[in-house]
Amino acid sequence: MLIPTVIEKSQYGERAYDIYSRLLRDRIIFLGGPIDDHTANIVIAQLIFLENEDPKKDISLYINSPGGHVTAGLAILDTMNFIKPDVSTICVGIAASMGAVLLSAGAKGKRFVLPNAEVMIHQPMGGTEGQASDIAISAKHILKTKDSLNKILSKNTGQPISQIEKDVDRDYYMSAEEAKKYGLIDDIIKTRISNGK
Repeated sequence: MLIPTVIEKSQYGERAYDIYSRLLRDRIIFLGGPIDDHTANIVIAQLIFLENEDPKKDISLYINSPGGHVTAGLAILDTMNFIKPDVSTICVGIAASMGAVLLSAGAKGKRFVLPNAEVMIHQPMGGTEGQASDIAISAKHILKTKDSLNKILSKNTGQPISQIEKDVDRDYYMSAEEAKKYGLIDDIIKTRISNGK
């Protein structure tokens, strides 16, 4: 994958940054693609770095993700809640599955989607094989995970657990307007927002 480079000129000469490092200087983290342990570790490291740089200044997390591993996503979510700065979430493209959970977990009043973005929630997926006792253990674990995610979505959206359980039974796609009405986000934005400066 080709990663663009940005060249900045100053009185000291030129300096080249990859695009993600340049965005990080402006307290912007871009979460694009599937959420796995590698991606989560990078996002977590950036969140902690930005907190250390300035614990009072907001961080913007742009999301364009089909979702991914629940444990990796929850590690990002826990870090968002752990650090001092508010994390503003902005969906560009799609925030599906774990991506939607992260979108909803942004600081209240600072969760956004662009006009043509989509959001999708559903129950966690899993598969297992092996002895009957191992399958039973895995089934119990995925039901516990589903319950935890439903509680997170209920807290973040204000929807009752019963409504969340009904809606995540199958893939539930929402437009920007529908995501706002559901409580997953706070507003639809068409132009750049201030970064808590």
